[in-house]
Amino acid sequence: MNTQSQSIHDIAVDPRNAHILISVNGELLPREKAVVSVFDSGFILGDGVWEGLRLVNGGVPFLREHIERLYEGAKAIFMDIGLRPDELVNRLFACIDANKMSDGVHVRLMVTRGVKATPYQDPRVTITPATIVIIPEHKNPNPEKFEKGLSLHTVNVRRGYPDVQDQKLNSHSKLNCITACIQATNAGADEALMLDPHGFVATCNSTHFFIIRRGEVWTSTGQYCIPGITRGNIIRLCHDLSIPVFEKHFSLYDVYGADEAFVTGTFAGTTPVRIIDGRPVRHPLSNDDWSGAGEITRKLSEAYKTLAKRDATRTL
Repeated sequence: MNTQSQSIHDIAVDPRNAHILISVNGELLPREKAVVSVFDSGFILGDGVWEGLRLVNGGVPFLREHIERLYEGAKAIFMDIGLRPDELVNRLFACIDANKMSDGVHVRLMVTRGVKATPYQDPRVTITPATIVIIPEHKNPNPEKFEKGLSLHTVNVRRGYPDVQDQKLNSHSKLNCITACIQATNAGADEALMLDPHGFVATCNSTHFFIIRRGEVWTSTGQYCIPGITRGNIIRLCHDLSIPVFEKHFSLYDVYGADEAFVTGTFAGTTPVRIIDGRPVRHPLSNDDWSGAGEITRKLSEAYKTLAKRDATRTL
């Protein structure tokens, strides 16, 4: 495997994370003791849903949207989380407060169907309530990624039809994304660009993908990716800033001719893309070398940071 490429999630190791408390079913445990059963549905089958959250000034931006998506996902797979949304939020901030955290923190909130009596897929052999794990870590995006930009590689792993596994579901079962990530890494890229079953651009393996052509912002239809919360906010910001934005089918031909490109996600907000399948991202008539994020990408990035700070909250 190529070790030179770097994920958008690459960070400097923060020594404070060795001493964090992790919430396992409401019990706060040190990192080395925070474990779940080998019979847990998440371990055996990847049976569960999850959310990634950012902590900004003591609150979580777009908290309601994240919790709504978690409960919608649980409902889609007929899983009872076992807590009301407000109870889950209280547990979330009890863990955050116990770690004395207020900013520069990424939280993984995971819910699985629970512990099974035997390793088998049928939910009826589950013998405990849902397993709920909350892992907060001191983690900030690498600022060099924004200045240098990412390299993407189009992989042959597709985002499939919803009657196979609905790509809108933010489930623990991420093997297609993992395989895509491996292919991109082996090609020397930072992130995988994934197509939908029809050959149109869908998304990346862990982020959402946007291009800018002639002043217009394009992203996929959204039918073959999770309903990204950062993605949705970028679309709304485009409307607020009078930037034309379209959710539409487009192909790699359109991507290779883009003036700008960027990806979005909860962890890093927006990150520009420098190169796609060996082709530099720039206007087709420009001879300029890569000089960092383009004008529209920077404008949306700053607007998103402002929005996230304004929206950070501790309650639903």
